[in-house]
Amino acid sequence: MDPAGDPRAGAGTAVTASRAGLGWRLRRSLRPPRSLKPTRAGWSFFALTLGVGFASLNTGNNLLYMVLSILLGFLVLSGVFSEASLRHLTVRRRFPKEVFAGTPATIVYEVRNKKRRVPSYTIVVEDLAGFDLFQTSPATRAFFFFIPAGASVSRTARFNPGSRGEMSFAGFRVWTRFPFGLFVKAAVFEHPQTILVYPEPGLRGLSAAGNTGSAQGMHSSSRRGESPEAAGVRGYASGDSFRRVHWPHSLRTSSLLVRDREHEDQPELVVTLDTLGVAAGPAFEAEVSRATGQILHHLAEGWRVGLRTDEHFLPPRDDERARVEMLRLLARIEPEAHESRTRGNVGSDERAA
Repeated sequence: MDPAGDPRAGAGTAVTASRAGLGWRLRRSLRPPRSLKPTRAGWSFFALTLGVGFASLNTGNNLLYMVLSILLGFLVLSGVFSEASLRHLTVRRRFPKEVFAGTPATIVYEVRNKKRRVPSYTIVVEDLAGFDLFQTSPATRAFFFFIPAGASVSRTARFNPGSRGEMSFAGFRVWTRFPFGLFVKAAVFEHPQTILVYPEPGLRGLSAAGNTGSAQGMHSSSRRGESPEAAGVRGYASGDSFRRVHWPHSLRTSSLLVRDREHEDQPELVVTLDTLGVAAGPAFEAEVSRATGQILHHLAEGWRVGLRTDEHFLPPRDDERARVEMLRLLARIEPEAHESRTRGNVGSDERAA
């Protein structure tokens, strides 16, 4: 989901700041700007250099001294070139509009090289999920073979969130093995961001609920078929579904017009989800997943869909705003193991609705 469209998208930044205590800030200030770790080839190169250096000191052979100087020169060049590749890079991420748990999503990473003349080579960007920038594991990574000077390059990476709810990203770990593969030089960039992961859409019971409305936890309030004729056309309003666009009239008038159907002729489905007296666990998550699948399926079929829980009620609608509201509610909803309210209050809300 696009963080810009989520009113709580900045929550991750606030949580990160609150968790950043004095010890965390001190550890961050003392951490060097670059980390350097030898690869397997680097350790072998170190052993070779030490062997040549020991032999040259014991024998006094000028040829061995020359070989030692070449090996040390390789170490210096490796540090200079790798540092040149990592300098003046900025990384940005773009999430898709909607992210569902258990469904692979595509994240776009854009790396900009602000250097005027020096390109960057073999850059790996690791996206760090969590709150602590230095103790989180990478959620995904993207590889950039060549980034020209003064240019931006974008790559995509597949990401599969495991559970619904808010998910935070602390920043990026950018590293390279350029030019000789002897060292892994890495830099960490702070870029906190929070996304809302929607529940995994359940497929079980779709046909039963769509035909009879008898699936567990589901209630169909109307099953009359949608009239094939439109009661009229009107101008497109924000939130209208594009399924209602009347294209012949729109093309003739050069303006976007939608069919104004009567709600009585459109089928409705109110999806119910019990939250009071329910324990958290796989069973509750399965019910949330099933409710999500019902909502997405019937909205795609042209139904007006609502959502009722023990604490919330969203009336049946078929516009995009209603779809987003129901998915956000299901993404954040949590069960209450001990009933804090009576069923009578829920029933009165239901009658009032």
